[in-house]
Amino acid sequence: MEIILQPDAAAAALLVARVIAREIRRKPNLVLGLATGRTMEAVYAHLARLHRAEGVSFAACRTFNLDEYIGLPPEHPASYRQYMNRHLFSKVDIDLKNTHLPDGTAPDLQAECLRYERWIVECGGIDLQLLGIGRAGHIGFNEPMSALRSRTRDKTLMRSTLEQNAAMFGGEPDQVPHRAITMGVGTILESRRCLLLATGQEKADIIAKALEGPITSRVTASALQLHPHCTVVVDHAAAAHLEEVEYYRWIFESEPEWHNFKEN
Repeated sequence: MEIILQPDAAAAALLVARVIAREIRRKPNLVLGLATGRTMEAVYAHLARLHRAEGVSFAACRTFNLDEYIGLPPEHPASYRQYMNRHLFSKVDIDLKNTHLPDGTAPDLQAECLRYERWIVECGGIDLQLLGIGRAGHIGFNEPMSALRSRTRDKTLMRSTLEQNAAMFGGEPDQVPHRAITMGVGTILESRRCLLLATGQEKADIIAKALEGPITSRVTASALQLHPHCTVVVDHAAAAHLEEVEYYRWIFESEPEWHNFKEN
């Protein structure tokens, strides 16, 4: 795992977008795992700009989102399908047939989860998985005590997760669906590369636990310590409780991969 520090949330989001754009240029038919949430909105805005200004093309890409609410139809304004359409898919040249999210209205949820896993395999696996981190330390909707080898499945959401996601439901946590389909921790770890973005002081405590604490199902993001190619991008606020900050700065200065990113 390498941890890259950036001065603020804007710089962190831009760096993540530039990494994704570079990977698409290297492999135009990239299989991209996507995340949702407020942290990702700036990343998608940058990707849309890079598409317009620099010709970064999503035409051959295929995407798989981490999760979707159970019981929410794709046309619902708070569904993650609509989130992705609004923030990214409608602003780039991707073919919507190549964009995949779990179907939270499927009559057989277990069959839907198996189908989603099969789709990922049939596409050759995820090349680059974009991730955020929840206040409870979850990646996707893998709430605390999720098995670290778990696969795509339905999950009941914690109260803190409902509160965190309430903004899209009029600020009312009780209006947020209480269950979701999510990629499992094991599914995420099979991605060839993971790229996690975290910003803001409210993420500082959980980032320290996930990156420098023990690997535990109580903080499912800590499983990323096991991944052979995981990059975590944090701003100074989210890095406030990390102990090895000077080493992480040294990584950004010294690793060849980051030489072309320093100017931003």
